[in-house]
Amino acid sequence: MPFTLKGPARDVGLTAGDRVRFRLAVRGDRSWVDRIEVVSAARSDAGLQQTPAVPVLVPVGSLVPDFELVDQDGAPFRLSSLRGRVAAVTFIYSRCPLPDYCPRMVTNFRAVRDRFQGRLGSDLELLTISFDPTYDTPERLRAYAAASRAGGRGWHFLTGDPARIERVCNAFGIQYWAEEGLITHSLQTAVIDRGGRLAATVEGKDFTPRQLGDLIEAVIERR
Repeated sequence: MPFTLKGPARDVGLTAGDRVRFRLAVRGDRSWVDRIEVVSAARSDAGLQQTPAVPVLVPVGSLVPDFELVDQDGAPFRLSSLRGRVAAVTFIYSRCPLPDYCPRMVTNFRAVRDRFQGRLGSDLELLTISFDPTYDTPERLRAYAAASRAGGRGWHFLTGDPARIERVCNAFGIQYWAEEGLITHSLQTAVIDRGGRLAATVEGKDFTPRQLGDLIEAVIERR
């Protein structure tokens, strides 16, 4: 996952494949790296080493493949059941320790919920999908939503069989893999139009809830 660099960390020359040790600082709702030490340089054959596969994001304007998962109440959920409504989709895992990654995705959706409260469940649905299905059972997602002041009408926290989760993540271009007890992952927020087509995507975390809300509103108003 991408990290913000500050101070001396910005001046360290790095090459893809370097092994590094770094210090991660967390303050409030932000995190950054302020120290980096190269432990060993990249091997000359690093380009031949296996790396996680890069999922292919569905092209904007194309139909999003249908999928069936399970929501925080243990009920089955199908994407195709939302036809006629706009859906915003983001991806998290509940154990994420960095406040400006998965928790920020939830905060963004909480702001969207508050902005569109009168339209949730009718014009708009929010989907928060876990890519840690082994840990994130429906019960844990329900507790996580409650602790995060999230959820409610029209906001679904989804999990499911690992193979199904992998297919959904691939369709939205999400990379994730276990690493030292945590999950390294990319960030992607998507908006699906009333016809089930991918209308827009926002990569990363450096956007505001208002920007996301404006994007969702534009898709809702599109006829």
